[in-house]
Amino acid sequence: MPPKTPERYHHGDLRPALMREAHAMVREVGLDGLSLRQLALRVGVSASALYHHFDNKNALLCALAEEGFTTLDQVLQDAARDVSGSARDQTLRFVRAYVGYAAAHPEVYDLMFGRSIWKAGAPTESLRALAFETFRRYVEYVSAMDPAVGRGKAGLRRAQARWACVHGLCRLVIDGVYADGADLAGMTAATADLLVGATD
Repeated sequence: MPPKTPERYHHGDLRPALMREAHAMVREVGLDGLSLRQLALRVGVSASALYHHFDNKNALLCALAEEGFTTLDQVLQDAARDVSGSARDQTLRFVRAYVGYAAAHPEVYDLMFGRSIWKAGAPTESLRALAFETFRRYVEYVSAMDPAVGRGKAGLRRAQARWACVHGLCRLVIDGVYADGADLAGMTAATADLLVGATD
């Protein structure tokens, strides 16, 4: 199937247009294939107009990652809002939501937590702040779902360990280890059981 014809830029909304098209390019050609020059061509603007919004590729990647953290936080907030059922029920919904986001947006998830920015690139201050705030709220969500997680430094460590477990499952999904829906459902349920059992 040929790639979707990009939306042309309309005066006054250049940054959102650049972000939309950058997402499309990442899906089509990956991070290595993302070029600011090609992005400008696809949106139909000059390179100088693009550089007015993004100084370089790293700045664009950081902006995409920021958008990812904002979306993930909303997904987790929506999942945490449903407080029905047991701690295990709530944890399962939360894990499904988290893994579902990563599976639906693998390229952006890679940006949010991968080497392209945090090791090979240079995370912007706004990205660092947003990533920290997103994790802070994640700790609040899991502590509210399961009070056994606790508070203080010990509670933070338990929340971090939970995140590491869920993040590891996301990596397996993105890398194709659990591409089958039935396998993923079983692993998600097993992960929820493990997380709740860890605080029994």
